[in-house]
Amino acid sequence: MLIFLIAFAASFSIVFLIVRWKHLHGALSMDHDLDGVQKIHRVAVPRIGGVGIFCGFAAAFAVSEFFRGTVTREHWSLLICSAPVFLSGLAEDLTKEISPALRLVCAAAAAALACWALEAIVTRADVPGLDVLLLIPIAAVVFTVLGVAGVVHSINLIDGLNGLATMVGILILSSIAIVANAVGDSLLVSMALALVGALCGFMLWNYPVAKVFLGDGGAYFTGFISAELLILLIMRHQEVSPLYAMLVTIYPVFETLFSIYRRKVLRGVPAGLPDRGHLHALLYRRAVASVGNERAWRDRNSRTSPRHWILTFAAVAPATLFWNRPVILALFGALFCVTYVWLYFSIARFRTPSWLKSRS
Repeated sequence: MLIFLIAFAASFSIVFLIVRWKHLHGALSMDHDLDGVQKIHRVAVPRIGGVGIFCGFAAAFAVSEFFRGTVTREHWSLLICSAPVFLSGLAEDLTKEISPALRLVCAAAAAALACWALEAIVTRADVPGLDVLLLIPIAAVVFTVLGVAGVVHSINLIDGLNGLATMVGILILSSIAIVANAVGDSLLVSMALALVGALCGFMLWNYPVAKVFLGDGGAYFTGFISAELLILLIMRHQEVSPLYAMLVTIYPVFETLFSIYRRKVLRGVPAGLPDRGHLHALLYRRAVASVGNERAWRDRNSRTSPRHWILTFAAVAPATLFWNRPVILALFGALFCVTYVWLYFSIARFRTPSWLKSRS
């Protein structure tokens, strides 16, 4: 709990300073492009909240080690490995000129570093055929790097509403902490709680009214740490099914895969082309009603996010309960995918289920 509190206090304080001194750095840090096709926000605010999250995560262990005199090599190794992906995201937040391809390369480089420094390599998947392939070392490394890069990108993809990506990260990491505690891995528990604390400290400045954004740096860092903790949990404890990692991250990952399919196959456009077709954007426009004034718009934004929190929780809860039951995990994963596709096309065709709608 001390780790959580330190991370929370450090993140909250640093984000407070970012918000308080935005007049000094706003020319670089604010998201002034409010007309982009995928944009939902209408007010320019700093998009470097990831700095507070990164520093909160680091401070939690620095302070703990200072008072307790213990050294956690894995924590500092993981923090160093995250540098390429976090810094590339932060550079994009400040310059808006870092290409998606370069950021993807940096995410892959960070994952490769973790493979070397922490031996965080996926060697089993509980999937017939794939398990045989993962016995080949180079195949296991490639699969791991691509998987981590995919999770990193997926968290950034869903970062479109106040508190959306942040709460998804909190739910995923809380589940990791619970499962790690169940198998007696105190190191992974402490690392998961440290990032949960940092995200909670940031969340108070981002929801319900956003005074600061997570930014690419914050989204990439959250996705990277979450993915690496999942790999370490599965590799260190054979009783944890790899399908647990699949189910606990299925909302952002399936959103990414479905977006690629939707763009490439259904629309015939490049997979990386920004659009307004994400599920959270559809819910925002078609399910959550509001009138036209500025305050109603902010309320509409904040009232849309909880619907996705519930969708995430619907996957995270069974993953947390059945982390060692691969068949049940696979069934819940299939059920989630079917439900997601049904919801998406229902909303897209203006047939939004009544229980998803709200009125001002």
